Amino acid sequence: MKTRTLGLGGPEVSAIGLGCMGMSAFYGGSNEGQSIDVIHRALDLGVTLFDTAEIYGPQTNELLLGKALKGRRDEAFIATKFGINYNAERTALAVDGSPANVRRAIEGSLSRLGVDHVDLYYLHRVDPDTPIEETVGAMAELVTEGKVRFLGLSEAAPATIRKAHATHPITALQTEYSLWSREPEDEILATVRELGIGFVPYSPLGRGFLSGEIRSIDDLPADDFRRTNPRFMGENFQKNLDLVAAVSAIAADRGVTAAQLALAWVLAQGEDLVPIPGTRRVATLEQNIAATEIRLTPEDLSRIEAVFPKGAASGERYAAAGRSALNR
Repeated sequence: MKTRTLGLGGPEVSAIGLGCMGMSAFYGGSNEGQSIDVIHRALDLGVTLFDTAEIYGPQTNELLLGKALKGRRDEAFIATKFGINYNAERTALAVDGSPANVRRAIEGSLSRLGVDHVDLYYLHRVDPDTPIEETVGAMAELVTEGKVRFLGLSEAAPATIRKAHATHPITALQTEYSLWSREPEDEILATVRELGIGFVPYSPLGRGFLSGEIRSIDDLPADDFRRTNPRFMGENFQKNLDLVAAVSAIAADRGVTAAQLALAWVLAQGEDLVPIPGTRRVATLEQNIAATEIRLTPEDLSRIEAVFPKGAASGERYAAAGRSALNR
């Protein structure tokens, strides 16, 4: 497995990580045994970065990852996130970056994961009611105490990133980035590169859409949240399917899958990017890892840009409620 460094002088991790969210949440029913098999196979193949969060499940994904890593903790670089939780009625999400929640959340994560420290601790979404300096200051105390090694942010705005980094070094920013979500190219990538912060693209396969395997909304389980995602709805679905078909044709010319081409494209955007595609199947995991061996030529990149330019995706990447917490 090739490796990359998160940020300037930061930790070395596998070039591709494993996003574990879908094993426990949002994408319909799952199988614990099958998911553990995927995690174990990832370890065997040299994957070191494993990404989870308090809200996934909620909490059950951390339990799953902790169970899978039992006896193999020293092989894994564990990243988890806090700051989003359900309200008391479990009818809506609430963002909480208060120092009190920083303390409460880490204790829960450590217990569920069955570890004495987390390698990378992210603020999942920025709390507009708590100054970022207060949130990161409280997170920094966890570093001093040895409960956390490195700090990260997710979906934060450039100004927020700068304030946070001035409070305590930020090692990684996790934000959605893929062929159909290229907003980080506007300011985010330039900001983190200036500050020496690593970039971890989540959903590098567009929640599976860029794999070309989702041909109809009926391919998704009835309780899959993607059914309410604008890019999977109505006319947007077919327009985006046409874009993926064009990318699939280029992939076929290269003798790779559409998913591998999409991942190779993300990897080609810079050595400081470490994408975290998720999967619940060993075969898909192996195909994703194989994408690290694909070298796209300038001609390949030009062809991809021609058929899938920035801003070409149809529909917003989140519904209104999810969008409200982005880029704060």
